[in-house]
Amino acid sequence: MRTGTNELRALLVLLLLAWIAGSGCSLLRRSALNQVADAVAGGGMTFASDEDPDLVKAATPFSLKLMESLLAESPQHQGLLSAAASGFTQYAFAFVQQEADELEARDLAAAEALRTRARRLYLRAHTYGLRGLEVNHPGFPNALLANARTAVRAAATADVPLLYWTATAWAAAISLSKDNPGLVAQIPAMEALMDRALELDETYGRGAIHTFLVTYEMSRQGAPGDPAARAREHFERAMALSEGENAAPLVALAETAAVKQQDVKEFESLLNRALAINPDANPETRLLNLVMQRRARWLLSRKAELFLIEDE
Repeated sequence: MRTGTNELRALLVLLLLAWIAGSGCSLLRRSALNQVADAVAGGGMTFASDEDPDLVKAATPFSLKLMESLLAESPQHQGLLSAAASGFTQYAFAFVQQEADELEARDLAAAEALRTRARRLYLRAHTYGLRGLEVNHPGFPNALLANARTAVRAAATADVPLLYWTATAWAAAISLSKDNPGLVAQIPAMEALMDRALELDETYGRGAIHTFLVTYEMSRQGAPGDPAARAREHFERAMALSEGENAAPLVALAETAAVKQQDVKEFESLLNRALAINPDANPETRLLNLVMQRRARWLLSRKAELFLIEDE
């Protein structure tokens, strides 16, 4: 998803070599394709550090389709599978689901169409993630659905990115599929993936797993204790791991616990803190912060719908 200038230059050279080789030298073609796949899968920070979300929105589909074209040639390239899982998930959330949320008040039918598209993208990401996990763990997807808690014990620290993105995409698809009991029934498998990722490396993505759990703990079934208390524990850890430079935990707690507990003052405080973060302070999270700040502004615009506020 994040192919930089140097990687693109290498890509063009390698594709030319592959074309020249043609069917007459399959070994050279395969080597060139693998090098291209490695370059795309290990792309730099070009997209993550971009300051123009609209530009990224326009560019990302090409990058994602390039990954899929390469996966058609190298279907077990784990780096590409991981990049596809994360890329489709991020694109679906930032540029499809968010647009659907903003559009709903004006055009419900169009918003629902976008949510249907987002669900399909999330499911595509989930499929790539499971394929990536199966590369090192043959039979993993079937084992996961048969006995999730046992199956995930096979995962190691190196699998954490795939565990995280597969679970995130799966959870997002389920949240948009309340009318699909078959998908909803897969929640235990999704939970097992994320819980195993947390167990293996709680620091991944500077607190990304904890940020996910800020939202998820508010709806997790069968867990002990108060959901809001569990969510707040994850919030504190996510903020510590990101050194307060990530808007996502602030937005997540505002949108879940603060709304659920009808604490409008906390809601406003959290979102204003998110908006006060300087996206340029950390280039690695610039785009993420810009996307989450957009959501923060949208949430603030819906305050009257989300809270029972007495007229003064």
